[in-house]
Amino acid sequence: MSKRKICVVTGTRAEYGLLYWLMKEIQDDPDLELQIVATGMHLSPEFGLTYRIIEQDGFDIDYKVEMLLSGDTPVAIAKSLGLGVIGFADALDRLQPDILVLLGDRFEILAAAQAALIARIPIAHIHGGETTEGVIDEAIRHSITKMSYVHFVAAEPYRRRVIQMGEHPERVINVGAIGLDNVTRLSILSREELEKAIGFQLGERNFLVTYHPVTLKKEGPERAVRELMKALDEFPEAKVIITKSNADTDGRIINQLFDEYAEKWPNRVYLSTSLGQINYLSVLKHVDVVIGNSSSGIIEAPAFGTPTVNLGDRQKGRLKAASVIDCDENAEEIMYAIHKALSPQFRQSLKDMKSPYGSGNASVRIKEYLKHMPLTEGLMKSFYDLCGGLCGG
Repeated sequence: MSKRKICVVTGTRAEYGLLYWLMKEIQDDPDLELQIVATGMHLSPEFGLTYRIIEQDGFDIDYKVEMLLSGDTPVAIAKSLGLGVIGFADALDRLQPDILVLLGDRFEILAAAQAALIARIPIAHIHGGETTEGVIDEAIRHSITKMSYVHFVAAEPYRRRVIQMGEHPERVINVGAIGLDNVTRLSILSREELEKAIGFQLGERNFLVTYHPVTLKKEGPERAVRELMKALDEFPEAKVIITKSNADTDGRIINQLFDEYAEKWPNRVYLSTSLGQINYLSVLKHVDVVIGNSSSGIIEAPAFGTPTVNLGDRQKGRLKAASVIDCDENAEEIMYAIHKALSPQFRQSLKDMKSPYGSGNASVRIKEYLKHMPLTEGLMKSFYDLCGGLCGG
């Protein structure tokens, strides 16, 4: 009996960090064959050629899909998407996987989904049903949901939303947030080990800044980033660790501003293209506040009890723990939110906080489902109608 071939696509350092334990589970199962397709930022020198990290972790990359153009304008991203569809068509034809695993909502993942849909390869989608109203990711995420056959969601409200979109309840499984597997399974570094690993000494007060483009805004990110930096200047005693932005529209503008800020504060600011999963999670544990608009501030930071100052609309609509403080992108509100996050009263209020995203072990549950799910010819879906076909008269 041949092994079931499960192909995992990854295009960014952050996404790979979430998929790591699922890939290990598949790799270690004698009845399964893991296939890996690396694409997007993994293959870009500008973003650190992070496909090497995948190989260093003991995985073989079966195919590389080059698709990123050297630009972050809407035209460049759209053209990259087209190149991705072409590349994934070749990759899937070569690999012939039984199931394609996709996570999230980036344009690289949309390219893979389109190619798989036409090739009639069933898609297993992770993190569907969520809303992020400030970015094009929301439309991409819901589009991938409709192209997918099975869905692994992070919370019960997201499960209900996927079903609301016409997906059959039996194929929509709430496994919790897969990123929390890293919190429970990785050996988080001590403060001293972290300082040695990144070559940067922490202070009495420490911030982590992770900021990405808000792609549905007509206004570029420059004003918002300058407001953020103005707020950071009001805490000169704090050490600041900044991770660079992703390859979305205007990401390079954000990174240029961060480069300038790091040059301004050479002994206070540590700027990284990619910290790596263990270092990043260790930073989450040891800093006093996470500041920015990354999903890690919404999902992983609460698992460490670390407060998050969540800026703007990028994560608007997502379930949030009590440790997340929302604020507008102006310096005064950011400063107020940081002071609140640092206050003893706020930190005490988080003592018995629970995450809305579960407590880990999602990877094992996903692997077991993929291993045993029936693979019938065509895997045709019917629309699951919540009102029994009576909607709309």
